[in-house]
Amino acid sequence: MTKKKRWAALWTAAALMLALLSGCGSQQGELISLSVCAGGEFVCLDPIYAETSADQTLLMNLYENLMKTVPDGSGGTTVTNGMAKSVNEDENADGTVTYTFKLRSAQWTDGRDVTAEDFVYAWQRLADPASASPYASILSMVSGFDTVRETGDVTQLQVTAKNDSTLEVVVDGQCDWFLTQVCTSPATLPLRQDVIQTWKEGQAAKAAEAAEAGAEETDTQPEYWWSDVTALVTNGPFRTDAPAADGALTVVAFDDYYGSGSGVGELTFHFAGTAEEAWQLYEEDTVDFVWELPQEQIVELAQSETVTHDLAHELETYTLLLNCDQQVFADILVRQALTLSIDRTALAEAAGPTAQAAEGLVPAGVPGDGTEDFRTVAGSQLDNDPEGYDQRCSEAQELLQQAGYNSGADLGELEYLYVDEGNAGAVAQALTGMWQDALGVQLSPRAVTQEELEAALDQGTYTLAATDLKAVGNDAECFLMTWTSDSPDNVTGYANSAYDTLMTIIAGAADGEARLGCLHDAEALLLEDSPLAPLYTNVTAWKLREDYTGACRDARGFFLFSAVMVRAA
Repeated sequence: MTKKKRWAALWTAAALMLALLSGCGSQQGELISLSVCAGGEFVCLDPIYAETSADQTLLMNLYENLMKTVPDGSGGTTVTNGMAKSVNEDENADGTVTYTFKLRSAQWTDGRDVTAEDFVYAWQRLADPASASPYASILSMVSGFDTVRETGDVTQLQVTAKNDSTLEVVVDGQCDWFLTQVCTSPATLPLRQDVIQTWKEGQAAKAAEAAEAGAEETDTQPEYWWSDVTALVTNGPFRTDAPAADGALTVVAFDDYYGSGSGVGELTFHFAGTAEEAWQLYEEDTVDFVWELPQEQIVELAQSETVTHDLAHELETYTLLLNCDQQVFADILVRQALTLSIDRTALAEAAGPTAQAAEGLVPAGVPGDGTEDFRTVAGSQLDNDPEGYDQRCSEAQELLQQAGYNSGADLGELEYLYVDEGNAGAVAQALTGMWQDALGVQLSPRAVTQEELEAALDQGTYTLAATDLKAVGNDAECFLMTWTSDSPDNVTGYANSAYDTLMTIIAGAADGEARLGCLHDAEALLLEDSPLAPLYTNVTAWKLREDYTGACRDARGFFLFSAVMVRAA
C-alpha cells in the first residue's frame, strides 16, 4: 500500500468515527456549556510564539490547521483532515515531494473566506529569521527553508498559493511527520496578514500622536496584535466575543464553522496559577475538566481504574547539557566519565513521584514501529540498574585517568545552571553530591531565570546546564535533529560527521523500517559521545468528569474540546 493510500484509509476511518460521535452528540440534545482549567492565564496568543500548554490549548480551539488531531474512539488520538479537504502527495524527479492541499470552503469569524494565502503568510512569517520564533525549525524540511534563514527572503520558502483554494508545499525528501506534526502544529496555524497589518498601522498612528503630544514611549503599555481577544479573527470551532473577566475567558461555538460534530456550545477557560489551585476548581465543581493535576493526585489516579482521567508521558526529557566548546569538555573521555557516573534513579526520586529515570533522549510515548512506541522498540539506551552503579563509577574513574586527570577535582569547579522550578533545586543538589562522592567533582549549582538560561545557552556562556528538552513534533527525529553540526539550535557545540550522515539519511528515508533503525543508531551514537545526558522524564494526568467524554490531548501538550459530549447512559 502506498503512503497516499495509507493516508486515504486513515482519513476515511477517522471521518466515520467523527460521524458516529456527531450522531451521538445530536442524540444527547442541546449543546453543552463546558468549563475547563488547562493552566494559567494566557501569556501569548501569537501562534509562532505561544509556548505554554494553556496558550496553545486556547489557540487550537480558536483556529484550525490543514490537518487536526481528533479522538480515535478508543482513548487515543488520530489525525484527519482539517482545513484541507484533500491532500495529494507526489514524488518529484529531484527527490523532493510536493504536497497539494485542496482547501474546503470555510470562513473566518469576520465572514471572509479562508484562503491558501493565509497559510503562505503564516508559514513565511514563521520561517522568517526576523521573527525569531522558537518553532521555526518545524519547517526545516520545507524546500527553501535554509535559504530563508540565511538571507531573510521569505519568498524562497516553497509554500505557494496556486489559487484561493489550493496550497502547494514542496518538501526535501520524505518526512514521515510532515502531515501529522507540521500540519497540525499551533505554530503553522493560518493567519490573516491584513489583520496584523491593520494593527501595525494603528500602532504607528498612536505612536505618532503620542510623539506630537510630547508623550514618552514608556507612557503607554506595550500591546500586541492579539491583545484584544474580542478582535481576534479566527477560523476554528470556537470564537471569542467577550474579554477575560474574573479569572476566566468564555468562547462560543462558531456558527459558520464548517464542522458539524461539536457538542459544546460554550467553552469557559478558568485560569489557575498552580496545579493545586486547578484541582481546587475541580473539587469545587467550578470546572468539569482539569489539567495539570498535583503530583499526589497523578500518583493516585495512576493506581486507579477510573475512566474519568488520562495519563500520558510528557513530550520532553529533563537533560544535562555539556558545552563541548569549553576546554574541559572537548575531551570525549571526560564527558563520558561524568555521564556514566549519573545515578538517574536517584535523580528521578529527587525530581518527584511523577518522574521516571530516562532510558534515552527520546521519551516513552513517541511513535515507533506499528503499535509500539520508539522507546519500547529501541529499548533502554542507558544503564539505570542501581546494583551496577558502583561498577559504572569505577569505569568513570578509569576514563578520567585516561584523559589525564587523577580525580574529578582536577577538572576545577564546574558551574551548573538550572531554572529553580519544581524540584530542579533538589535534583541539582543530588547531582552535586553524587559527582562529589563518585569522582571528586566540584560542582557549583546556580539557579537562574528561564530567560537567563536561554541567553547562556544561545551565547555558549555556560559549562553545564540542565533544561527540559522539548520536541516540535511527536517523532523521534524531532528530538535528534537538533544536534547536527549545522543546526542553529545545537547549543552544545557537538559535531560528529557520522551523526550528521545518519540524520541526513533519516531526513530522506522512504523505507520506514530503515528509517527507524537509523533513528536508533543516531540516538545511540549521540548518547555515546555524551554532549548531553538525559536525566528523567515525567508523566502527566488530566481529569474529565464522568458525565462527559471526548476531550482530546495532543502529545505536544495542548487539549481540544470541540468533540466533548455527554456520555451515553
